[in-house]
Amino acid sequence: METSLQVLQNKYNNLISYLKKLESVAVGYSGGVDSTFLLAASVEALGDKAIGVVGISETHSEREKKDAIEFSRKIGARLIFTKTNELEKESFYTNPVSRCYTCKETLFKNVIEVAKKEGCLYILDGSNADDTGDYRPGINAAKELDVLSPLLELGFTKNEIRLLSKSMGLPSWDKPAFACLASRVPYGSVITSEKLSRIENSENDLFNMGFKQLRVRDYEELCRVEFLENDIPVVLEKERREAIVKSLKNRGYKFVTLDLEGFRTGSMNEILMFEK
Repeated sequence: METSLQVLQNKYNNLISYLKKLESVAVGYSGGVDSTFLLAASVEALGDKAIGVVGISETHSEREKKDAIEFSRKIGARLIFTKTNELEKESFYTNPVSRCYTCKETLFKNVIEVAKKEGCLYILDGSNADDTGDYRPGINAAKELDVLSPLLELGFTKNEIRLLSKSMGLPSWDKPAFACLASRVPYGSVITSEKLSRIENSENDLFNMGFKQLRVRDYEELCRVEFLENDIPVVLEKERREAIVKSLKNRGYKFVTLDLEGFRTGSMNEILMFEK
């Protein structure tokens, strides 16, 4: 009977076969778990016929950009950077529930232009099977632009991607989930460069205190902070709590709140369930 590792290896072999048939690809690359795994597999399958394309925008943190560069070097992938302009689009900065669609549409149109210049036949993104369980209009944008999602098509889950990444020695295998900084702003609240910068700096302050996973959700004068459930007792310790409050108030928030449910991806989408 096949072991779980053997099953995963077979699945990975199917991915390599899938990629080889494409001949040349441009991978929309962020430095996250999924896109790093997909880019590494693409390089294994296609060598220098696989490139990573990184969107540069105020919606993505400098920390993520540095990870993307570092990880790409370790897997031997060539990166190309493209400046996106989603923050200039009303369908993005007014922050409707379809904001993610505009973001992905903008990114992949840029990736398509890069791919044409580089002679790449196909555009890939790192969506996986677990992404269908949340509200993600960006997946529709990818489909409409004929972007392929091999990990989704072949049924890779996030956990499987992490396990395979670990076995491949990819530094991203245990990287915490990350999303664009705009996802910290509630729908209907205007997204500005200043707001995104405040969120990024606030989260960096908390990361520098030793926390590994968190979100600072921005409600103008108030922020709602999500920490991992196991970190909440630490957060509530007097000295640590005072340091967190001081740091966030120094960033411009007048009120600092702790979300007692703890960290969870896509918590801004929870309001959509109540509106159905």
